[in-house]
Amino acid sequence: MNKVMLIGNVGKEPEVRYYDRDQAYATLRLATKERGYTLQNGTQVPDRTDWHTVRLWNNLAKIVERYVHTGDKLYIEGRIRYLSYDDKKGQRHYVTEIYAENLELLSPKPTPTSSDRNPKEEASGEKEQQEE
Repeated sequence: MNKVMLIGNVGKEPEVRYYDRDQAYATLRLATKERGYTLQNGTQVPDRTDWHTVRLWNNLAKIVERYVHTGDKLYIEGRIRYLSYDDKKGQRHYVTEIYAENLELLSPKPTPTSSDRNPKEEASGEKEQQEE
């Protein structure tokens, strides 16, 4: 079984591209962090941050495009893929990617400010208050 579960923060704005008609493809960078600790002999083990490249398709890519931004906390579930390629100089490069199958947004939704509201809604709210 090939299953990966990650909880981390988005490192930069996701890249979303469309191919065919409305078929979407997204790539994002996710940082996961392991907390540091102190051994019994007093040795400090520092925090460790790992960066993951996550690929998402179709509906998941559209959700990412609409709702995911730098710094957001995500839960990603998917499969790990190992790729290799040779560059122009003939050097072999290895790439590890996560192909997402499930996504959950863990960051709280931002609360709307008065400037985010529709002016008509504010006007109707004021009218209701005056009638009371």
